[in-house]
Amino acid sequence: MSELLLRLFVPAGGADDPKVRTRCGQLSGITGIILNVLLVAGKLTAGVIAGSVAMIADAANNFSDAASSVITLIGFRLAGQKPDKEHPFGHGRIEYVAGLIVSVLIIFMGFELGRSSIEKIISPSPAEFSYAAVGVLAAAILVKVWLFYFNRKIAKRINSSSIAATATDSLSDVIATSVVLAALIGGQYTDFPIDGVAGLVVALFIFKSGWGAVKSTQAPLLGRPMSKELAKEIDALALEHENILGIHDLIYHDYGPGRAIVSFHAEVPADGDLMQTHEMIDHIEREIREKFGIEAVVHMDPIVVDGDTEEMRALVEGVIKDISLDATVHDLRIAEWDKIRNVYFDAIIPYGMKLSDEEITAKIKEEIQKKSGFNAVVHIDHPYIEQ
Repeated sequence: MSELLLRLFVPAGGADDPKVRTRCGQLSGITGIILNVLLVAGKLTAGVIAGSVAMIADAANNFSDAASSVITLIGFRLAGQKPDKEHPFGHGRIEYVAGLIVSVLIIFMGFELGRSSIEKIISPSPAEFSYAAVGVLAAAILVKVWLFYFNRKIAKRINSSSIAATATDSLSDVIATSVVLAALIGGQYTDFPIDGVAGLVVALFIFKSGWGAVKSTQAPLLGRPMSKELAKEIDALALEHENILGIHDLIYHDYGPGRAIVSFHAEVPADGDLMQTHEMIDHIEREIREKFGIEAVVHMDPIVVDGDTEEMRALVEGVIKDISLDATVHDLRIAEWDKIRNVYFDAIIPYGMKLSDEEITAKIKEEIQKKSGFNAVVHIDHPYIEQ
């Protein structure tokens, strides 16, 4: 069924194709709205007749799902708009905002379900058992299981955090409705306020799922590091060119799915031909655009390659490796200023070090002065790549 719907309503294309992303978002949103509205009507009717707070809360949860689907639909519609003068990088981040709103709605419904359940525990009243209510809940479980797999398939196809959050919500609904169904059946055999307790358990689970979804959807909004895999591929592509001695300051700028820019510094021989080097850098930018679908901005860093510089580089790298094995050095050069021999360089230090940047700088300067007599002019930086 999922494959049939995708074939009927989604055109062929990759995850970065705006038309494919828009159609996938629309399909997920419209399907979710229709099915959740039907579930709300069935559960609310059965819950009122049975006097079950858990069923009524579960119906309210499905209502939030329908609202979430509306937000997802609007989000993808807006995200698919072309860049304009006010938004030259497009509207892709709206998809991330939509995912965050969905996640917050999940948390809100968890709180609401918890509040209603606590009230039912304090003032218990048995729910009225009926086969109609059991049938509605059983059908709802099947529908939500299908929605989970359906949305997960779409999310994987276009790498969408907002639809992945919707899939997570569907899975939490399966467990929530299963607990409500068990409570409805079990409540006929005990005076214990099982309806309220079951609702509270479900509320905690929904809250946990919503919080996990918030954490995953806020990352691209705040700015996330480039993946190690992509960094390695770009590094390998650049180093295939003979006069690229190394790259550093690799930064990933995320403006939404399919709308990314990468920038980095490429080290080139200082005595190389300027025009040939410029042409090579332009060629690398084109290669990255064609291979990864990412716009690239590459800055040339001319470096001196001679015996003294390489000897100093080896010494400096040894010093910072004693601080952290993951630390790296770049932009190293030797110069004399006011009769003082200086070595200038940037040191990339991983996050999470016990020493502060100031303490690390002081330690590096002290060790280099001791081992070479040079004064170290150090700029401490941190990686933009996933650690």
